[in-house]
Amino acid sequence: MFKFITQRSFFVNLLVAIALLLLIAFVFFFSLGAITKHNETVTVPSVTGKTLADATSLLQQREFNVSVQDSVYIDSLAPLTIVKQSPESQTVVKTNRTIYLTVNRSTPPLIDMPDLRGYSYRSAQMFLESLGLKMGSITYTPDIARNAVKDQLLNGKTITPGTKVPLSTAIDLVLGNGLGNTQLTVPDLVGLTVAQAKEYLSGDNIGIGVILTEGAVTDTADAYIIKQNPETTTQLPTGEDVPNHIRPGQLMDIWISTAPPAPKDSTAISPNQ
Repeated sequence: MFKFITQRSFFVNLLVAIALLLLIAFVFFFSLGAITKHNETVTVPSVTGKTLADATSLLQQREFNVSVQDSVYIDSLAPLTIVKQSPESQTVVKTNRTIYLTVNRSTPPLIDMPDLRGYSYRSAQMFLESLGLKMGSITYTPDIARNAVKDQLLNGKTITPGTKVPLSTAIDLVLGNGLGNTQLTVPDLVGLTVAQAKEYLSGDNIGIGVILTEGAVTDTADAYIIKQNPETTTQLPTGEDVPNHIRPGQLMDIWISTAPPAPKDSTAISPNQ
């Protein structure tokens, strides 16, 4: 059977083997382009914004394979809309290439509602956005903590922390308006120094607003208050003086001078009476 090999010299057999190897290599490399479809390329069409069904149909018509790689949720897009594709449109690739798609989910994922009570308005807004929730309407309630979150609402009802809510849900917030519920009689600051007045008012969470000077005042803290707004009383048309009121969180404007005011009338109403 192998006489045709054994009857030839080693040199001749070597040449035949080399020729066969060259022939096999030539056939392989000649057919490699056909096997890999080296010269068969196609441009990837844009399917972003199309429905999954339309995108799949279009890609398969152009001999692409289709694979849904990931999903996200964007409330402004229709369900199962193509959000992203890879390779991107206008990319030149070989035929039968797989196009990976990211689609918009048909239902939003659920997340745990955080506890925003006590947060400032800005911090609560940033926290909501980081979780994929939205800021709804803002209302105010009397509270000394201005712009602090006092309650969190969904559809007009308090939503407790840990409740599952859909992504992109709008959460309404109730903020403190910086004013307390309690009404106090306006304190009489006339005759006090600015430092004394600030210490006195701090107990009721009332602040000093505008400070106006009369004459040259170099040391505001030791200057005397000679006038204030609001005043302690209001005179009715009947001549009767009634006490004015102020709430915690409000401010009082004062006029100051280096000289103390004239002695007060002994009938004046004392603070918080």
